Amino acid sequence: MDLQYRLLAELEAAFDHLVERIDALLDVYTASPGKAWALESPRPDAQWLRQVLLDFWYQDGQDGRVTRSYVGLIAASEALLDEVVEVNAAKSQFAAILARIREQAALLIPEIKTVLPFRHPALHDHLRGQGLARLHLKQCWRHLPVADAPLSRVRLAWYTSGRSIKRLSVREAEQKLLTLDSDAPHVRIQLKRLAGIPDGEPLAQVQRQAPVMRANLFFREPLADGRSRRAMNLPLPLFIPAPEGQLPDYNQPLPRPPQGRTRAKRSDERLEEDVFLPSIRVFRYRA
Repeated sequence: MDLQYRLLAELEAAFDHLVERIDALLDVYTASPGKAWALESPRPDAQWLRQVLLDFWYQDGQDGRVTRSYVGLIAASEALLDEVVEVNAAKSQFAAILARIREQAALLIPEIKTVLPFRHPALHDHLRGQGLARLHLKQCWRHLPVADAPLSRVRLAWYTSGRSIKRLSVREAEQKLLTLDSDAPHVRIQLKRLAGIPDGEPLAQVQRQAPVMRANLFFREPLADGRSRRAMNLPLPLFIPAPEGQLPDYNQPLPRPPQGRTRAKRSDERLEEDVFLPSIRVFRYRA
């Protein structure tokens, strides 16, 4: 029990520190705001940034695997960039302690999601009447994106074809099917289908990923390693080094991701077209 109390105390202190660093960043931005643009806000001012950076909550009915995105661009002074570094360091510290809790005292996680908000009355008041009840831990520790150097332009586009692929053995796929209702006809069909392939054949479990906004950054001058551009996801506003307080040239993407694929299928696609075990999203590799 002593370990649990110690870990919880460390996480509480890390959460307090994170909120303090965000408040410090907001103070700097409020005192000297640079130009800003946001996908879903006509006036991305200091109040908007406060709402974005302190959005740590689940909404009613929100899938626990889903995080809310806030696409935007912020022209950042050197002082503001220093504060971004401090916020990201605080987020890393919070994430590291949380990882230890998941390993050593996982039963604390539900308590953490309900207790931490009460430590900050201003944050807790924000919960009332808005359907926000629990802390969304990933929205606490995800980093603020930062451009490596001043940019000449930014090109934004939705990426809707993302997926994660995990290799499975036939035995592992069988175990996953057996955790379902093995008496159900559709599961029995899939078990029979699996029994008809060689035991040593590798399989692929595919997880479709939510659409994300991708940003292609073009640097004014090549970086020390010679790179002149970089691509990155933008779940949160991008802070761009801009001593003059102006944004680089940027395009206006669609407000919502397009339906369906936005890219042609790769000619070297390694997986079969049709799913092999639909209940667990498993595909065979092409011969």
